[in-house]
Amino acid sequence: MSLPGKKAPAGAGGIRRWLSTVVVSALALVLALVVISLSVGSPLPGASIHEYLTVRPSDPKGYDAAIDGNNDSTIAVPLSEKELQQGGQEPLAARSDQSGTLNSSEASLKADDTVSDPAAVDNKILDPVVLDDATPKIEEGTIPGAPDSSSDSQRPDQGTCDLYRGEWVLDSSGPLYTNNSCPIITQMQNCQGNGRPDKDYETWRWKPERCVLPRFDGSKFLELMRGKTLAFVGDSVARNQMESLLCILWQVETPVNRGSRKWNRWIFRSTSTTIIRIWSSWLVHRSSEAVGIAPKGLDKVFLDIADETFMEHIPTFDVLVLSSGHWFAKRSAYILNGNVVGGQLWWPRQAGEMQINNIDAFGISVETCLTALATNPNFTGIAVLRTFSPDHYEGGAWNTGGSCTGKVKPLDEVVRNGFTDTMYGKQVASFRKAVQNSGKHSSKLKLMDITEPFALRADGHPGPYRSPDPNKKTQRGPDGKPPPQDCLHWCMPGPVDTWNEMLFETIRREFEGDSS
Repeated sequence: MSLPGKKAPAGAGGIRRWLSTVVVSALALVLALVVISLSVGSPLPGASIHEYLTVRPSDPKGYDAAIDGNNDSTIAVPLSEKELQQGGQEPLAARSDQSGTLNSSEASLKADDTVSDPAAVDNKILDPVVLDDATPKIEEGTIPGAPDSSSDSQRPDQGTCDLYRGEWVLDSSGPLYTNNSCPIITQMQNCQGNGRPDKDYETWRWKPERCVLPRFDGSKFLELMRGKTLAFVGDSVARNQMESLLCILWQVETPVNRGSRKWNRWIFRSTSTTIIRIWSSWLVHRSSEAVGIAPKGLDKVFLDIADETFMEHIPTFDVLVLSSGHWFAKRSAYILNGNVVGGQLWWPRQAGEMQINNIDAFGISVETCLTALATNPNFTGIAVLRTFSPDHYEGGAWNTGGSCTGKVKPLDEVVRNGFTDTMYGKQVASFRKAVQNSGKHSSKLKLMDITEPFALRADGHPGPYRSPDPNKKTQRGPDGKPPPQDCLHWCMPGPVDTWNEMLFETIRREFEGDSS
């Protein structure tokens, strides 16, 4: 058979010459393909479709990176601008048509409300962000903005040990304290005292992949903090962590209460160690006075002014632990450079389009606070930003039938929550901006990256066990609706105690100069 347009060669010699030409041509074609493939860095023909699609973008911003467990490859898929604003995840909560931000009902308990009857707590759906702390007392795949342990020098996992990559394992030694050995547990977090029937949630310990997270030693901690002050600043989750630390230390020494209505202050006399908590809902300045179109009585959040409530005292702090984020789902107006630029659950239609939504406002507030701390010459300690604390409401929000009932062990894998992922990504990005803003002072800033490990701990919340009332509802009703519950704060003892083991290790590495 002859090729189109060509005559077949005559005789055996002609056939051999023709075959030689074909072989040489084929070899030349293969060689050309090899050269082209090497020059562009793509696989040879015959590679799988997956290999053709697998690339590693030089700039991950603007991509939804699905990274495998070994970090060997990234399939880069460009995101739309809307998806980027939502953190690359579709939030589970409904969003406001006007602002495009998380849509949440207003708090059912105002800042000056109190509940004296435990039964009333179960009959009234309380906002878990407010709860008992509205007045200070004596939300598999990668997350946008997530830290890269190979490049983020401010993470307390330098060297070979990353505290935040690991797994939860049962620990037969049990919790660091019990609800009977610590007298200061807030009732709503006293899960055993409130009748929770299971206890395994108290005994799971976090085990990093490549190192050991030491069990908390109260005596060593007090010695490390001799003559020093540790301050927890932020919302009710900051109070949750502070009470956990106090309960752990209470097993070694009973502290002296030197608190006031403005602050919680506990002193351990043996080492002159002071533990403080200061309420600061947003970490930036807040006022209820009228500003522009924002009326009096509405909370105004000044995004570019750090909260003076704690800033004026920072020369006395050696370690500052910051907690915020959940209050950005509250009704408020956002002020930047003296102008009203946005709001949450509030915005006059006649004002046109908002410039800043609640997600962006959260990011600006974090950057403002951290930059102010790091660049203040009177602050010589370290500021530890604990990342966004995940909640585990399923089937709704805190006020729309959300539930975490029946969770008795850590999840096998994280169930993605769009709002948590977005807030976490924004927070980490703002941390990095603050590091850049702070220049030579950036070493004062540390990131305590708890969000992903604790997204597995749906079992660690009080759920319906929020009060000691023996008549409280703990099961779904005939209509299938769950009882009111708290799936935001953490049982004590419980997972929150691990935060303080991570904090202890972070402080130890800073003070002792050890990153192993």
